[in-house]
Amino acid sequence: MKKVYTCFCTDVIHEGHLNILRRAAELGEVTVGVLSDEAMVSYNRFPTISLEQRMEIVKGTGLVKEVIIQNEIMYDKVLQEVKPDYVVHGDNWREGPEAAIRENVVGILERLGGELIEVPYTYNDTVKRIDDLMKEKLAMPEFRRKRLRQLIQMRPIVKALEVHSGLTGLIAEKTVVESNGKLDQFDAMWISSLCDSTAKGKPDIELVDMSSRIRTIDDVMDVTTKPIILDGDTGGLVEHFVYNVRTLERMGVSAVIIEDKTGLKKNSLFGTEVKQTQDTIENFCEKIHAGKQALRTEEFMIIARIESLILERGMEDALTRAFAYVGAGADGIMIHSRRKSPDEILEFCSKFREKDRTTPIVVVPTSYNSITEEELAAAGINIVIYANQLTRSAFPAMQSTAEEILKNHRALEVDSRLMPFKDIIRLIDEL
Repeated sequence: MKKVYTCFCTDVIHEGHLNILRRAAELGEVTVGVLSDEAMVSYNRFPTISLEQRMEIVKGTGLVKEVIIQNEIMYDKVLQEVKPDYVVHGDNWREGPEAAIRENVVGILERLGGELIEVPYTYNDTVKRIDDLMKEKLAMPEFRRKRLRQLIQMRPIVKALEVHSGLTGLIAEKTVVESNGKLDQFDAMWISSLCDSTAKGKPDIELVDMSSRIRTIDDVMDVTTKPIILDGDTGGLVEHFVYNVRTLERMGVSAVIIEDKTGLKKNSLFGTEVKQTQDTIENFCEKIHAGKQALRTEEFMIIARIESLILERGMEDALTRAFAYVGAGADGIMIHSRRKSPDEILEFCSKFREKDRTTPIVVVPTSYNSITEEELAAAGINIVIYANQLTRSAFPAMQSTAEEILKNHRALEVDSRLMPFKDIIRLIDEL
């Protein structure tokens, strides 16, 4: 019998998958690789059932001889082990980032003497409905809310991108690239107070209230499935914070980050150039504790943001606060710096990890942006937030376009640098 291999990254078997399995079974004995949780996440799929359950539903088709785990997106290791005569796959991977996986398979089969068989992708209303239901399931609060904690366990480092609208949410949701033989994507979304305020043309002084912030969250949630981390500024009064965390938890937000400052909020990028007052350890611990007591699940995260390095209060103050905040119930620590070098961030992480190996550390490398994600992960950092890059890249582009139209009294001169609107529309799913 010939050996046949195919790989699935799905939580449900529908007609399209069965078509692939039937074709594979015609060719010989079928081995199916089921992507591990970690591999699925890197593939822009998030599992809603366990790996064991996914393997069982494949076995239940009665069309396979063996089901194994494929731990990597690329097929190098698994094909070297299985040495199939045929690899069977749907033809929907010929374009886009997945084309890199196809190229990988073709190259390996050439070396092994195997053949790629591509089955026409199954397009019909039933398959579309199943796919849509899976996306809707991931968007439900009970699934979305817990995903940040799950990702921290699965990923070397969780990458969050700033979003401030439904459209920017779709960019964070759907952007997948092939790089160095791997597919990569953003894992989560950061709804920044600064960028949310800027998009509304308002100053970043907590002028945009929580009701308005929630409307932005709703806009993003309507069209995405990835977990949301909310910039909660100072958290406001304890009484207000308690109410807000329960609202965010119910909506399906995964985490809120609050900073240990009081009074009129001033952006941290100003540092000591403007008057900023840091809260006492006791008061901020009380706010964290009250927020934790208000929660109804163990999934929602309250992350404490430490401003000691921004305000030049020193490393010891930052570490003292970090351990106190964790003791008060904080689910993570965000350490902030506006220096061009990451040295003080790395020093903080090293000293914090000497005593605490498990509490997640969050960083925002806006100023010290030369450091790589690999280096951050090696330092014990769990979440990196790209906090304002979409807003900062969009503004100069839009301003330049407006100036060119004014100068030339027409739009021809800017046309070459505009994205066709149909390409933007492709981001938006139709019901």
